[in-house]
Amino acid sequence: MTDRIEAATAPTETSAQIVAIARRADMAAFEALFREFGPRIRAYLLKLTRDGQAAEDLMQETMLAIWRKAGQFDPERGQASAWMFTIARNIWIDAWRKQKRPAFDPDDPALVPAPEPAAGEMLEQKQSGAALHEALKTLPAEQVELIRLSFFDEDSHSTIAARLGLPIGTVKSRIRLAFGRLRAALEEMK
Repeated sequence: MTDRIEAATAPTETSAQIVAIARRADMAAFEALFREFGPRIRAYLLKLTRDGQAAEDLMQETMLAIWRKAGQFDPERGQASAWMFTIARNIWIDAWRKQKRPAFDPDDPALVPAPEPAAGEMLEQKQSGAALHEALKTLPAEQVELIRLSFFDEDSHSTIAARLGLPIGTVKSRIRLAFGRLRAALEEMK
């Protein structure tokens, strides 16, 4: 029974190769590891990607990561093969995420700013804005407040009612009345 326990806790040849890579940058150990696990990792990645070239590229990237991360391997924490296949899986996940993220397109219409309005349009907007401000001055303060809350602050009628302590029906009818007066004031200014 103690022979089995010692065999289970004894470092495997693969673990010893990874430790040799970490300590001495042992190329012979890496070559042996590559020959043994390269095809197995490629087959694993081929099942995940279903693309031979992608599996080959990811296998190469995995083996390079094993070379670079060999110092992080701890034989006490688990098997060397599990550690290597975890690296392969993580590299596949990273590649999959990059593939799912769309490439940045500077010509995307959503990213192109709207063209500046023509001078005539800008003048008309300024005049309309000035006329609106003048028309608002003709309304009682409580109606101006309701219009500001509803259309400039974009509060819902129920929020306005709660804030002002009024029934919602009162808020709606006062906004409707304010709009009627505002429309009449704007018509007079034309």
